[in-house]
Amino acid sequence: MNDSLWMQLTAYFSNNMHVFLATGKEHIIISLLALLCSASIGIVLGYVTCKYKRTEKWIVSLFQVLRIMPSLAVLLLLIPIMGTGTKPALIALVLLGIPPILMNMIAGLESVPSFLLEAAHGVGMSEQQVMWRVKFPLAAPMILTGIKIAAIEVIASATLAAKIGAGGLGEIIFTGLGLNRVDLLLIGGFSVGILAITVGVMLDMSERILFKYRFLKR
Repeated sequence: MNDSLWMQLTAYFSNNMHVFLATGKEHIIISLLALLCSASIGIVLGYVTCKYKRTEKWIVSLFQVLRIMPSLAVLLLLIPIMGTGTKPALIALVLLGIPPILMNMIAGLESVPSFLLEAAHGVGMSEQQVMWRVKFPLAAPMILTGIKIAAIEVIASATLAAKIGAGGLGEIIFTGLGLNRVDLLLIGGFSVGILAITVGVMLDMSERILFKYRFLKR
């Protein structure tokens, strides 16, 4: 890194720290809201598809198609309907975050060994009790993995929210692109990367704490 670039980086943080913190806060808030909505919808839909098998094909196919669509394309399609700002960006990020949570939820519930289900029914458990006391606890590690994948994708894609006025660290990146300033591109890009890595590590640590039994044999 040459001296001029280093001076630009230090000058930015000296003069614009409040801007950096504000955009970082916006990025975290919109990513967290999108992830919470994605997790809620994905878990509910996963439960529905496992309870009503006929719906699985349609629900999974729908969200797989939506996942293929680029986030920027979804944002642009929502502008005529919802305008610009946080709402269309949030919807686009939620649609991006649902598929990995939904797919891992289904995979987790379907991977529960049949002998455990037979044993649960054998001791008199109802279908609801089997779902909440057997299936969900055993599927929880897979669900958390889906949430981790969704979190990383949402944080990375939230940079596009700045394109329609929703704020976030993407503002720094797009400003850097517009002004051809490498320092702003580095600041915005590294900040998003560090945020995504931090969230991934935190969720990994949560998995190790909540599901210690999975790591005893390692």
